[in-house]
Amino acid sequence: MTDALTDAMTDAMTAAMTTGPSPAADVAPAPESMMEPPTSDAVTEESPPAAVATGITITTASSDYGEVLFDGSGQAIYLFDKETSAVPDCYGDCASAWPPVLTDGPPVADAGTMTDLLGTTPRTDGSIQVTYAGHPLYYYAHEGKNEVTCHDVNEFGGLWLVVTPTGQAAA
Repeated sequence: MTDALTDAMTDAMTAAMTTGPSPAADVAPAPESMMEPPTSDAVTEESPPAAVATGITITTASSDYGEVLFDGSGQAIYLFDKETSAVPDCYGDCASAWPPVLTDGPPVADAGTMTDLLGTTPRTDGSIQVTYAGHPLYYYAHEGKNEVTCHDVNEFGGLWLVVTPTGQAAA
């Protein structure tokens, strides 16, 4: 060894002896089994993939009012003519009778609908409501699947109208 290396080692050993043992000196060495890497048959848990938010599907179907919007399960979709922007105005008793069309992700345009007309708007409770051509969308709470029974109903200060694929209220 070189003299410089020998001198450095001697200095380090002298310093360790005069300052006392290192904190690790009182710790017993880890058992040998803990120091070995896992064997190839070791089971490793992987985290599940993050859930991907999927949006509600908006589609069209025939009705007594022509081709109108429905959700993917066959529930008719309405607009509230009192609302003149994408900001919802139907809350409380109104939203109980006319529940908003909500989504957990970007809405999906299906047969007959136009992707560029679909959008979303936040509600005061933090949920996300689907819009079409700038209109917040709603269901009627007491209507069955694949039927339109509440078109042109005057309730809560405005008319409830089913929506055509162009985003207009049906005639």
